[in-house]
Amino acid sequence: MSEENNMTKKVDYDPSRIQNVEHGVSNTLDNIGVELLQIRVGGETVHAKRIGGFFRNIKTIIAPIWLLLFLGPYLQWDGHQAILWDIPNRQFHILGLTILPQDIWMLALILLFFAMALAAASAVAGRLWCGYFCFQTVWMDTFTWIEEKIIGNPNKQAALDKAPWTWEKIKLKGLTHSIFLSIGMLTGFSFVAFFTDSLQLWQDIFAGTASSTAVTVILVLGFATYFFAAILREQTCVGVCPYARIQGAMLDKQTMVPTYDIDRGEPRGRMKRVRPGEEAPKLGDCIDCNLCVAVCPTGIDIRSGQQLGCITCGLCIDACDSVMEKLDKPLGLIRYASLEEFEGKTQPPLFKRPRVLVYGGIMAFAGAILVYGLATIAPMKLNVLHERAPLFVMLSDGSIQNKLTIKVVNKTNKVMQVKLSADGIANMRVEGDTDLLLVEPGSVGSTTMLIKAPRANLKGDNTPVQIHAQDVLHPELAQTYDSMFIGPK
Repeated sequence: MSEENNMTKKVDYDPSRIQNVEHGVSNTLDNIGVELLQIRVGGETVHAKRIGGFFRNIKTIIAPIWLLLFLGPYLQWDGHQAILWDIPNRQFHILGLTILPQDIWMLALILLFFAMALAAASAVAGRLWCGYFCFQTVWMDTFTWIEEKIIGNPNKQAALDKAPWTWEKIKLKGLTHSIFLSIGMLTGFSFVAFFTDSLQLWQDIFAGTASSTAVTVILVLGFATYFFAAILREQTCVGVCPYARIQGAMLDKQTMVPTYDIDRGEPRGRMKRVRPGEEAPKLGDCIDCNLCVAVCPTGIDIRSGQQLGCITCGLCIDACDSVMEKLDKPLGLIRYASLEEFEGKTQPPLFKRPRVLVYGGIMAFAGAILVYGLATIAPMKLNVLHERAPLFVMLSDGSIQNKLTIKVVNKTNKVMQVKLSADGIANMRVEGDTDLLLVEPGSVGSTTMLIKAPRANLKGDNTPVQIHAQDVLHPELAQTYDSMFIGPK
C-alpha cells in the first residue's frame, strides 16, 4: 500500500455504504440553528469558521502563552536582561545564571527531552504539537481571528477574495495585511532580541545605527512569518512542513486521533419533512451540514478518513458535538479514537505500550540528568592544573615546590574578585600571584600558584591538598578543589 493510502485510510469500509442523500435546506436545520456554510476547496484560501467548544478553549489558552514567550528578551533580572543568548561571547544568560560552552551538554539533553516528548505525544494522540503548540498554528490562528474581526465571517472573507478590486476591498485587505506584516516584523525583532541587548536594539533601529546583520535577520524572519502564516496559511502544514510527511511512521493502531464514526454516521443526509404516505429515508446521525469541514484550519473533511492535512486540533469534534447537542443525539460522532477501538479491541493503558515506554524512558533519563545538572551547577567553577615538567622542584632548603595553574570560571553576570588559598600540609607556604584574581562575567580568570612544603611533612609521593577560591564581593560564592602535592618517592 502506498504512503498516501496509509496516511488517508484509517477505517476500512464498503464505499457503497456512503450515501449522500440529496435534500434541500430543511426547516429542521433552520430550527436547530445549524448554518449551512460554503466549503471552499480546490486551491482557494481556507477561511475556517470559529466556534466555541472544549478544544477551541484549549487553543485559546495556549496561544497567549506562546505569544508571551516573545516578551522574554524584555524581562529584567537583577538589573540585566533575563534571557540573553550571547553567541559572539559564547555565553547564555538565563535568570542571572551564565551557561558557558563547558555546560553545553545541558542543551543537548533539553533537545533530546523535547524530541522524545514530541514522539511520545504523536504516538499517543497524533499531531498535538501541530494542533496546539506549533508557532505556525498559533500565528495563523491569530491572523484569522484578526481577519474575522475586520472583514467578517468566513463567507464574507471568501466573497471579498472573489470580488473585483475596489476601494473598499483595498481598504479592508490593506488594513488586515498591514497588521499581519507588523506582527511578523515584531516577531522577527523579538527573536533577534534574544541574542542581543533588546533595549539597545530598539534604540539602534530607531537611530538607524543597527548592524546590517540584525536588520537583515529581522526582515527575513518578519517576512517569513507573514508569508507562511498570512499567505500560505494551511498550505504550510499540508505541503511544506516535513512533519506532515513523517507522521505516518509515528502513528500506530493505538494512536488516538480525531476520527469519524462511520457505522453511526452513515448513510449521511439532511433531514426533511416526510409527507403522509412517504417512507422516511434511513439515515445515520450525520446530517451532512459540513460544519466539521468549515471549522477545519486546513479545510479537510475528517469523514474521508485521516489525512496529511489533519493537525489533530479537535475543532471538528467541537463542531460536530454542537450539532449533535442541538439534535438531542449522543455526542462523539467525531471523537478522539484509535483504529483498534473501531475494530472492537480494548485500548491498552499507556504503561503497556512499548513505544510510549521507550519514549518515556528516554525522557525520564534526559530529564533526571538535566535536573541534576541544574541543581549542581555552581555560579563559580574552579579548576586546578598541575605543572607536568617538572612535577616538582627540590629547593636548596630541602623543601619541595609544586607549580599549579588556577582557573576560575565566572558563571554570573557580575565581576568577581577571587581570593585564592590552599591548605592540607603543615607549614606549607603559598606564593605566586597573591593579588585578587579579577574575573569578568561569563569569562575565565587564570593565575599561577606556587606551593612549598617541608619534605618531612609530606605523606608519600602524593599528599592531598585543598585549593580554595572565594569571591570577596560575594563571600557565599566559594569553591574548593581537591588536588595533590607531588613529591619524591
